[in-house]
Amino acid sequence: MKLANPISIDELLGILQTEAIVKGKTDNRVCGINELHSVEEGDLSFVDNEKYYDRMLRSKASVILIDKDYDCPEGKTLIFVKDPLMSYLTVVRKYIHFTPQQEAIHPSAQIGEGTVVQPCTFIGENVSIGKNCIIHSNVSIYADTVIGDNVVIHSGSVIGADACYFQKRPDGWVKFDSCGKTLIGNDVEIGCCVCIDRGVSGDTYVGDGCKFDNFVQVGHDTYIGKRCLFGSHSAVAGCSRIEDECVVWAKSVINKDLTIAKRTTILALSAVDKNVTEEGTTLFGTPAIDPRRKWREMACTRQLPEMADELQQLKKELAELKEQLSK
Repeated sequence: MKLANPISIDELLGILQTEAIVKGKTDNRVCGINELHSVEEGDLSFVDNEKYYDRMLRSKASVILIDKDYDCPEGKTLIFVKDPLMSYLTVVRKYIHFTPQQEAIHPSAQIGEGTVVQPCTFIGENVSIGKNCIIHSNVSIYADTVIGDNVVIHSGSVIGADACYFQKRPDGWVKFDSCGKTLIGNDVEIGCCVCIDRGVSGDTYVGDGCKFDNFVQVGHDTYIGKRCLFGSHSAVAGCSRIEDECVVWAKSVINKDLTIAKRTTILALSAVDKNVTEEGTTLFGTPAIDPRRKWREMACTRQLPEMADELQQLKKELAELKEQLSK
């Protein structure tokens, strides 16, 4: 999330309202708030996990909330606090908070010429919808969503809901408040009961010409390129990148933090758990691999009962042969 007006380190400390020690450059200004996966120069971020200290310190973040005493990299500001996550969320909540809405369509929403909004649709604060769109009944478009021209969204879909992003703690789960946006390109068609979550700190993006069947889930901070197609009940976890012209058929899933190369086809009932680097790849199975290899595995699996019977028969014959030789 980018701030409308950058803040100084002193202003940041005033927002945090907690004990803090500042190390490094003291005249940095916070221009945005971001998590590690999408952090940019000028951003405030945080780290509290052993796995990510080095990566965060080498990231583009200008100001880092941290709970361990590290040497400050050149040009950065380290702010040592007891609980970096809660301090980070304190800043997020300064700028993003839930505002109850009385109207079905918020007065700040911008709706383009020729766009039709059917009854019983909810459109939140700061939503922008382009020209010649059709928004069917019972669609919910949450705050800060941007939708292009010629977009069709069918009944029951939810665009821009909060990310499913929580940290496990001894007393329960702590929610990461979502402060990113949801950006939908031109000529996109979204089926019934599709959920596209907003970014937790960056943006969730759907490129021009994408098509979604019913019951598709797109996680937070995911990037989807142009002219991709998603079959019914498919799902993409957060922070993944789907390049142009990919096809994800029904009931297939893509794990988080993955990159899928251009023109990849993921056949139905597949689960992708690794990056796809070669353009035009076709995958099938769980985990998804080359379809021909997977089909051979399936054929071999079907032969296992007969192979087990043959093995038992061979063991019996071997035992009989040993008994004869021992006489």
